[in-house]
Amino acid sequence: MNSLLEALQEGRLVELPDDRNKERCLTILANLIEAVPAVPAGTDVAGAVLSREATGSTALGKGWACPHARLGNDGDLVCAVGWSPSGVDYGAPDNHPVRIVVMYLVPLNQKNSYLREISAIARVLQAQTDDATWANVHDLTQARNALLDMIGAALGSAAPEARARMVRLEARQAASAVQPSGIALAGLTVQALTIVAGPSLKTVVLTQHRDLMELIEAAPDLAATLTRQGAVEVGGWRILSRGATPYPADRILFDCLAVKGMQERPPAPPAA
Repeated sequence: MNSLLEALQEGRLVELPDDRNKERCLTILANLIEAVPAVPAGTDVAGAVLSREATGSTALGKGWACPHARLGNDGDLVCAVGWSPSGVDYGAPDNHPVRIVVMYLVPLNQKNSYLREISAIARVLQAQTDDATWANVHDLTQARNALLDMIGAALGSAAPEARARMVRLEARQAASAVQPSGIALAGLTVQALTIVAGPSLKTVVLTQHRDLMELIEAAPDLAATLTRQGAVEVGGWRILSRGATPYPADRILFDCLAVKGMQERPPAPPAA
C-alpha cells in the first residue's frame, strides 16, 4: 500500500463535496492526479475514469471504492484519496454509501503493483468486523489517521518503517497548519479558497494567497467554466470546484481547491 501512503504524505487527501454526487467526486480526484508533475501533460484521467465506471462500479464495499484509469505507457503508480462526509451514491455491493474513494492512475509497467495494492486493501477491509468504521469518521484528520492505521496494519513486517514515515507526515502537517498560504508537500501546493462569481458580477476571491487571488479575479468567464467543467486552469494553477451554492442576482459561491505543481511537468511526447 505504498502508493496510498505516498498520496497521504504528498497531500493528496481531500474532502469531497457533501452532495453525494459520484461524477463530481471522481472528477475532483482525477483533476488532482492530473496536477501531479510526474503525470504526462494532457492525460485525461477524468475521462478515462468515468468511461471505466460506465462499465461497472469499482466499489469494494464497507464504504470504499477504488476507481482507476490505465495508461498505455510506462510511469509511476499515482493515487489520490477523497473522504466524503455523508457518503457517495456509488452503487456498492453492500448498498452502503462510499466514504473513502482511492483513485489510481495505472501505467502499463505498474499493473502488478496496482493489483497487489488493491488486493491488500481488500484483505484489510474484509478483516474489519465493524461495517460502520468509516461512517464514524467525522473530519479529514480522523480520515487520515484511520487510513494511516490501516496502512500500518496491512504492511505487517514493514510496519516500523511505515510508522516512522507516518510520524514524519504528522510533523510536516502540524507545521503546515500555521501557514495560511496553503500546504506545500512533495511537489504540490494545495490551497483552499472561496470564489463568488456570476455572469454580471466582478469575481471576488477569498484567499490568503494574494497572487492567486489576482490571477483568478482576472480570469474571463470563470463562473461559466467552473459550472460547466468543474475546473479551470489559471496561471499554472488548477482550480477545482468542490461545490457551488447559487444566490439571488446570478451570484454563485464556489468552494474550491487550487492545486499547483512545484516543478514543471515533462513535455508531452511528440505526435507519432
